[in-house]
Amino acid sequence: MNIYVGNLSSEVTNDDLQKAFEAYGRVVSVNIIKDKFSGRSRGFGFVGMPNNSEAQAAIAGMNGQTLRGKELAVNEARPRSASSGGKKFGGGRKQGGGRRRSW
Repeated sequence: MNIYVGNLSSEVTNDDLQKAFEAYGRVVSVNIIKDKFSGRSRGFGFVGMPNNSEAQAAIAGMNGQTLRGKELAVNEARPRSASSGGKKFGGGRKQGGGRRRSW
């Protein structure tokens, strides 16, 4: 099961999360999401646990707990919506190199 962990302090590391969740069972992955430009934590991450009953216990036990001064928001991660498909929209340049047309 993939578990969403929100409201993370910028000081929390992958090791901190792994240790906290290992109290409930086996942890196979930990990923704190970072800003691609600054490299700083975006305040949320994901923990992967293969056993659903252990994962449910971790969600119940960790939700609302304080880690490095902030109260965690923990729940089962929802899959990305099919409509976005991981695609990014917007931005880009208009065709024609931005030249003005004179009529």
